[in-house]
Amino acid sequence: MGVEPGAVETREERTDEASAHDEASAHDEPVAERRGSRLDDWWGRVLSTPRRRTIWYWGGPILVTLLAAALRFWNLGNPQTLVFDETYYVKDAWTLLQNGYESSWPEGANDEFAAGDTDVFSDDPAYVVHPPLGKWMISLGMAAFGAGDAFWWRASTALAGTIAVFLMTVVARRLFASTILAVIAGLLFAVDGNAIVMSRVALLDNWVMFFALIGFWFVLLDRGRSARLLDERLESARASGREPHYGPALWARPWVVAAGVAFGAATAVKWSGLWFLAAFGLYLVIVDAVARRRAGVPFWLSASILKQGPVSFLLLVPAAAAVYLASWTGWLVTAGGYYRHWAEEAGNAATGWLSWVPLSLQSLWHYHEAAYGFHIGVHGEHQWQSNPLTWLVMMRPTNMHFAATDDGSGGCGGDTCWSSIIGIGNPFIWWAAAAACLYLVYRLVRYREWQVGAILVGLAAGYLPWLGYLDRTVFQFYSIAFEPFTVLGLVFVIGLVLGRRDDPYWRRERGVAIVVIYLAFVLAISAFFFPIWSGMPVTPTFRQLHFWLPSWS
Repeated sequence: MGVEPGAVETREERTDEASAHDEASAHDEPVAERRGSRLDDWWGRVLSTPRRRTIWYWGGPILVTLLAAALRFWNLGNPQTLVFDETYYVKDAWTLLQNGYESSWPEGANDEFAAGDTDVFSDDPAYVVHPPLGKWMISLGMAAFGAGDAFWWRASTALAGTIAVFLMTVVARRLFASTILAVIAGLLFAVDGNAIVMSRVALLDNWVMFFALIGFWFVLLDRGRSARLLDERLESARASGREPHYGPALWARPWVVAAGVAFGAATAVKWSGLWFLAAFGLYLVIVDAVARRRAGVPFWLSASILKQGPVSFLLLVPAAAAVYLASWTGWLVTAGGYYRHWAEEAGNAATGWLSWVPLSLQSLWHYHEAAYGFHIGVHGEHQWQSNPLTWLVMMRPTNMHFAATDDGSGGCGGDTCWSSIIGIGNPFIWWAAAAACLYLVYRLVRYREWQVGAILVGLAAGYLPWLGYLDRTVFQFYSIAFEPFTVLGLVFVIGLVLGRRDDPYWRRERGVAIVVIYLAFVLAISAFFFPIWSGMPVTPTFRQLHFWLPSWS
């Protein structure tokens, strides 16, 4: 290739000319601002193929679920003793397996049970005040492997807590359309102390959380499906020349039925699950009203309340009621349960228009009346009771177990060793989540984002009803039922801090740095607290370092 005469120029001349050209161009048009961060560039290269994106889509949630499994199942059989209210629920679960109803135990049965003598119960019924499903779920491990090892008392509860972490990733991805935020949600729930402790002890509340979270997922699945179905039905009607003044009644909503089953199961563990059924039943009506309004349905409000509302009720509530009643099958098909024959006693059976109700169901109704009277009358003092007003900031966590050795055999490296199981959540998660949820209330009023509304409905269902029982004996660990929603609120705010990949470079870099540093602190704090979440032997000084507030000790 030839070079024309005069075309040769020195390097300096080319440099000067290029500089002059660049300077002139800078005045003519602005230079494009850099977008995204260096981490975005690297991550884009990592996920450059469909196969890699699929691996991340499933691999991220699976990794945090495996982490959750390790934290929940490691040394699960320690201590080999009934912890806190395991004294009720584990023994009730075992007698449900044997007799079909909760049976009585003699005084001092805890030590015998823990030592492996698990058949010292009688056939006399025990008076219990919670429905049976949670105890049936606790019994699954013992049904397979016996009740001689504490690991199997707690195994099914730990499994539920582990699956809940994966559910958190699925729910978060549907809310935020982001795998990274889904993984962060699962990670926070996997390493939080309240979630870990409630998965490592065989109490009922973890099961309320589990079934409520499943129900929430089903509600989210229905939200997208029902919106598409409504649009299709309206489009079809308008194409045929009909203007749907109220819109169609949508019966084909299987996810609503599934949500009813899940919320019914939550209620069959503890009656507090009923608030999730009520709250999300109302949420379905509101979502339908908004969808019809956006679709241009003239009478959208009356249609959502008077037309679709009854349909949603029939899809949701009977399914929940059927699951709840089915949870009492053992009590109904056996003869020994508490109050089982109450209606057969003279003067107790209903007369008049209710006389057709089977005596077994009349007895069951009386049982519920008596249990409700017990619940509203629980006013005794307990060392670890906690005012619900303080739950979001975790002022009084529950110490569920304490043991001490003073002869150097404890395994902590000192003469005196203490082991504890204390339901202290990770403070960096809980305090940040409390602030985030307050911000979400403002965010809902200001921007009306549907994700914020859905999260706050779940939080309100799990938390606000307890504010009506401030004089009752209640505990901080009840908060596990609504903790997924506080974590989701926190993740929503984390998403705002992270920003978007097309944000200006400085803003995206700062957001990524803040989130990475925050998550690093969360993991460090969880590692620091894990010994007192899992009953590991530690020195008294090390244990005392975890009491950041006076009310924690």
